[in-house]
Amino acid sequence: MLQQTTVASSPLKKQWLTATVREVIDETPRVRSLVLDVPSWPGHRAGQHVDVRLTAPDGYQAQRSYSIASAPAADMITLTVEMLPDGEVSSYLAGEARVGDRFELRGPIGGYFVWTPDLEGPLFLVGGGSGVVPLMAMLRERAANMMMLRERAAKGATQPARLLFSSRSYEDIIYRAELEQLAGRGDGLNVIHTLTRGAPAGWTGLSRRIDAMMLTEQGFAPDLMPRIFICGPTPLVETTAFTLRELGHSPKLIKTERFGPTGK
Repeated sequence: MLQQTTVASSPLKKQWLTATVREVIDETPRVRSLVLDVPSWPGHRAGQHVDVRLTAPDGYQAQRSYSIASAPAADMITLTVEMLPDGEVSSYLAGEARVGDRFELRGPIGGYFVWTPDLEGPLFLVGGGSGVVPLMAMLRERAANMMMLRERAAKGATQPARLLFSSRSYEDIIYRAELEQLAGRGDGLNVIHTLTRGAPAGWTGLSRRIDAMMLTEQGFAPDLMPRIFICGPTPLVETTAFTLRELGHSPKLIKTERFGPTGK
């Protein structure tokens, strides 16, 4: 389950909707994306999440929260789920769900950890593992907006962005091919990978946990006033946010979302 470090005002009670699996995408050996048709979906902003509820034949119910991976303009929503040991919900979503399956969800939820194209300043994203999911929604939203601006021949449309993404291994990099494609569009996005549990032969990227030197070398300088979004395991989020403040970044521009202890 995702736990935000700042709680927004309580949203109005949202009703449960029926989601139907349209497509299943294997992202890594332990992570899958489910593309869902959700009739009456009200729309969302990049960074928001949903509650998912599963009901067993005997009536037992299990509920967890998952970030939305798709851009707001998409005609469906995508959830990317990591298989966790003994996860009541993730074991189904990331292992058993098939095209045509149905389950309940409600949302969108969250008004703090969100990004929209009208926000000024560079965008600096820091993710660890499946913490990249809401950040990917932001990058997809940014890509769609940049394409629209290019089609309109809007001047000054380039909005620089960087993603610093920590993964266990090369095989564990979620959205690897799409991130490479987005970074190759030439619209100001730079994607930096770092691997923490071994790198393959020929790897020329970073191979350690995120630290102050890495944030200094791979991020935006504080005087550029980047908008910073950090998502991942609690230790990574807390350490990174603290380090960025120590490096001179404005606390008001740093937003965090962490994995809670019940994220199954």
